[in-house]
Amino acid sequence: MFTATGPVGAHLRHLLDFAWIQTRSCAFAIALMSGVAASGLLRGLPVARYDLLVVYGVLLTLLFYLRGWENGRDVAVIAVCHVVGLAFEIVKVSLGSWSYPEPAVLKFAGVPLYGGFLYAAVGSYVCRAWRLFDMELVRYRPRMTALVAAAVYVNFFTHHWLPDVRWLLAVLLLAVTAGTSVRYTVRGRRLRMPLALAFVLIGFFLWLAENLATYLGAWRYPYQLDGWQPVGVEKFGAWSLLISVTFVLAAVARSRRSQH
Repeated sequence: MFTATGPVGAHLRHLLDFAWIQTRSCAFAIALMSGVAASGLLRGLPVARYDLLVVYGVLLTLLFYLRGWENGRDVAVIAVCHVVGLAFEIVKVSLGSWSYPEPAVLKFAGVPLYGGFLYAAVGSYVCRAWRLFDMELVRYRPRMTALVAAAVYVNFFTHHWLPDVRWLLAVLLLAVTAGTSVRYTVRGRRLRMPLALAFVLIGFFLWLAENLATYLGAWRYPYQLDGWQPVGVEKFGAWSLLISVTFVLAAVARSRRSQH
């Protein structure tokens, strides 16, 4: 048991509790990545690995719901994230941005249906973190933030044919979230973090998770087909922008819940 005392010990206990809540928030993602890792070690499977992961993802979702770890609105957000993610995957795979090289029956336009669960895991993280940290938004601008988040999502498609305006969108996202903060609780203390900083921190950890996922064979970038290589650091910025989409979806669900 951790028994350090004094100011340093208090800060360490606070940090450890914060890390533990974050870990609990990532439960779905951890379970999903564990399944991806385990499936890569299995040989002679009667079904394709990607198809097995679809079943695994569905069972995980049911487990989290039946155990009360996700409520109905959380599952709705996760389902929307799954659909939004699949649409994103279909376009990106068709353009050769990355690929799912293994065969599968439950595969559409080169994208296995389990690919949506990778985005669903991000949705689960946001929903669980919101609840476990007892999060509250201060000076949040829902309409403006939603408009910029939608533009971020669209730009990740259109930049293949039109100028890439992600840097402009990053500036706009900073502008619409200026003064917006997230209040959260750790060890009974009410703390505050700028929303933009939260996006950056989540983006960084999603980039680390993407490195792990590609290493486990969840998908492959073209430069990884002949052997794994680290994911480019530019993806850190991409995730910091894209997390705004998931956040807006979760915020809408929370606001509707509070109205009932």
